[in-house]
Amino acid sequence: MSSDTQTTSIALTDGAATKVAALLAQEGRDDLSLRVAVQPGGCSGLRYQLYFDDRSLDGDSVVTFGTVKVVTDKMSTPYLMGATIDFVDTIEKQGFTIDNPNAKGSCACGDSFN
Repeated sequence: MSSDTQTTSIALTDGAATKVAALLAQEGRDDLSLRVAVQPGGCSGLRYQLYFDDRSLDGDSVVTFGTVKVVTDKMSTPYLMGATIDFVDTIEKQGFTIDNPNAKGSCACGDSFN
């Protein structure tokens, strides 16, 4: 992937792509994409949503990482340009994290930003 692509779209680390592919395999579905959305809410004003989706919405942006498709809707895409999704598995925490250069501030829980 070129550096131009990474700054204009969302990125998925190899670890996150592997985890998403494993979760999709558990579901037994190859028609699902990982949808990443930004919605109003949370303690900082905006919050992230990550979920599997079989829908294709008008204006969606799609980026493929191996067998995993990451989809963002046209309202969320500007907030997520240049963001990187990773999967963390440590003794303290397990789950997906989003490093977003567009976030001016975030809350302590890490699920909300502004």
